[in-house]
Amino acid sequence: MTSASVPEWFTRALSDAPEQRSIEVSGARIRYRVWGTPGAPGVVLVHGGSAHAGWWDHVAPQIAGYRVVAPDLSGHGDSDHREAYDVRLWARELVEVAAAEDLGRPVVVGHSRGGWVAVTAGVEHSGEVGGVVLVDSPLWPATPDEDLLRRRRAARRLHATRGAALERFVPLPEQDVVLPFVRDHIAGQSVRAVDGGWAWKFDPRSFGRPIPQEELLARLALPTAVVHCEHGLVSDAMAQRIAGMLPERPPVVRLAGSGHHPMLDQPLPLVATLQTLLAVWTSVASGA
Repeated sequence: MTSASVPEWFTRALSDAPEQRSIEVSGARIRYRVWGTPGAPGVVLVHGGSAHAGWWDHVAPQIAGYRVVAPDLSGHGDSDHREAYDVRLWARELVEVAAAEDLGRPVVVGHSRGGWVAVTAGVEHSGEVGGVVLVDSPLWPATPDEDLLRRRRAARRLHATRGAALERFVPLPEQDVVLPFVRDHIAGQSVRAVDGGWAWKFDPRSFGRPIPQEELLARLALPTAVVHCEHGLVSDAMAQRIAGMLPERPPVVRLAGSGHHPMLDQPLPLVATLQTLLAVWTSVASGA
């Protein structure tokens, strides 16, 4: 890919490199990235399953006026792996990272499974979270389906070289449009050298833990927004169903033209949507 094919906004966003930090949470070292001015209102960005904080590298710097943090959940990215995973433990990781950065009560934005981690944080730690945004976070069946089991098997395969691994990098589920410069940036951070070859950084054991979604939604008493993607996993009907499970009816926003991973195909509309929601909530909280 030539530099001429990479847009200026992307280059500018990546030039605003995050600070890389870590803390220990319940026996695991949790890595995270930080952007923005200390003391500004806080935002926590939560990646989806099998992803990592680097999926937000071109999004976070564009959320102007906020202190933005993106952690690698345990079992993902450069954070430690655990013997077992639980959505409540991931939620604790979020709030402890936010506390370490003195974010106050941040808005937590979660993509896909990360949306349910955000909801769990809002329920279990309501005094430490100011709001929740779900980004194409679907309602899942209680038991793993065949596609999930296939993904678990594929995740355990080793690749002979780093290049071979990167060639196999695809978002799950796959989508028709992926910006190649975004793909290359994220893929390059998604593999690690191990005995016998190259592997994906995420722990396959982190897949498929049941999440009590309906129970969590019914208990979420914080400002909430449901963002879903036109070609994603959350249909119009499912988005309305999720909204109807919440104690108070939230705004429901559809990202036109986007697949399940809007940071890969529609990052600028995603930024605009988040910036608008944050501005409205900040204005309401301040009484403006």
